[in-house]
Amino acid sequence: MTTFALIGAGPGLGLATARRFGVAGHTVALIARNAERLEEMTAELARDGIRARGFTADVLDIESLTTALHAAGTALGPIEILQYSPVPRADFMKPVLDTGADELDAPLAFSVKGPVTCVNAVLPGMRALGRGTLLFVNGSSAVRPTPNVAGTSIAFAAESAYAGMLHDALTPENIYTAQLIVPGAIRPDAEHSSPDVLAQRLYDIHQQRDGFRHYAEPLPD
Repeated sequence: MTTFALIGAGPGLGLATARRFGVAGHTVALIARNAERLEEMTAELARDGIRARGFTADVLDIESLTTALHAAGTALGPIEILQYSPVPRADFMKPVLDTGADELDAPLAFSVKGPVTCVNAVLPGMRALGRGTLLFVNGSSAVRPTPNVAGTSIAFAAESAYAGMLHDALTPENIYTAQLIVPGAIRPDAEHSSPDVLAQRLYDIHQQRDGFRHYAEPLPD
């Protein structure tokens, strides 16, 4: 049995995706800052018969991320699938003309150093398995920069570039990298962007392994 590791576990998309991969037979490692929320999510998944465990870490803390992923692999089994989908902080989303150089440090750490840390932690295990999947979930500013959310636009563009290079470099090793762009708000009543619909989409992307960038729905004009 292999493990699905979720970075940025929360009660919406995170829980839905954890449930979808768990139902498919994977153990689930939930990684987030809030230990109480992790306990609640772990208990909810357990009620569905899914083996899950929470590991506290902050995506801005490289050491805690590395420690959490290594602990997850040891406790639950090798990590075959990694999903990186933490929700950016509100202070990343200032207008471009109000964004100073220092204010890009946290967004870039969140969207670049965090993913690089996670990939470096799980890649040896995926290589040992001979397969793996790296899933990145971003908003539309990753492909269409928006001046009102400059920090996220810049950082998501950098994350997209990193993920795209991973796709090219790792595909020959049977390690698949994909990005899912979610243009609209994730809400239960959204036709294309509800947590359950997106969770199924991510599972399908993992299974079909076709191309790098995918869209939950077309970008608005």
